[in-house]
Amino acid sequence: MTLTLAVLLHTSILAAGTDGYAQAHREAEQGKPLVVLVSTEWCTPCQTMKKTVIPEVRKRGLLAKVAFAIVDPDRDQGLAERLTGGNPVVPQLIMYRKAPDGWKRTVLIGGQSVEGVEEFIKQGVARNEAVENAIVAVRHE
Repeated sequence: MTLTLAVLLHTSILAAGTDGYAQAHREAEQGKPLVVLVSTEWCTPCQTMKKTVIPEVRKRGLLAKVAFAIVDPDRDQGLAERLTGGNPVVPQLIMYRKAPDGWKRTVLIGGQSVEGVEEFIKQGVARNEAVENAIVAVRHE
C-alpha cells in the first residue's frame, strides 16, 4: 500500500510539474519559443543541467520568456525521438520557434554553462520577437 501510494504521488507530481511538455507546447502555440531539455537520469551532464544550470537560468528570470519542458527519452522515447530528430545524444537543449513558414529548430548538444544556455535562449527570443515585429509591421501597411 505504501509503495503504491508513493508511486501515485510521484506520478502526480511529475504530471503536475512546471516542466511538462504538454503545457509548454500549449504555451508555444500562443507564440512563446519552446525550449526542451532532453535528458536522462543516468547522464551526469544531464543532471548538472537539470539541477544546477536550469535552476540558475530560471532564477535569473530568463525561462519566463519561453515555454520550457524536460523530456526523458527513457520515459518517453517516441516524443524524444521526434524532438531530437532521432539523435540519441544527451543532453540536448532544443528550441522551437513558430515562424510564418513553419517551426524553426535550433539545438545545443552536450552539457552547457549557465551563460551558454542564457545566450541560446536570448538569441532565440530575439529572433522570435523580430519575426513577430515584422508580421505586425506587414499587417499595419
